[in-house]
Amino acid sequence: MLHRTLFFKVGMLFEKAKLARMEGSFIKWMNMVAKCNLLIIDDFGTVPIDQQGRNLLMEIIDQRYEQTSTIITSQIPVADWHQLIGEATIADAIMDRLVYSSHRIELQGESLRRKKKLG
Repeated sequence: MLHRTLFFKVGMLFEKAKLARMEGSFIKWMNMVAKCNLLIIDDFGTVPIDQQGRNLLMEIIDQRYEQTSTIITSQIPVADWHQLIGEATIADAIMDRLVYSSHRIELQGESLRRKKKLG
């Protein structure tokens, strides 16, 4: 069975949303993001999150909550995400939807890229 999947580095997610707003296709773009079977957001925490980014994350997470699957990868511990998101009210809402309905996998040990290079 095939599943429609979208993959974005977090910075590109923000850029695509900004471009869709400028082009007048934001609602269509958001519907595509909201309805795909799996959304992967990679490198969460590598770019600053401004107010527009917080609002976008909230909207995406809220629309997908308990409807479809989302994977978020990060080098930043989940305990630090609240501060990373910024504004407390929005951070609370996003984290509430993410943390309490998720399966968390925390990898331990040395970077696989580093091991590969050393090996």
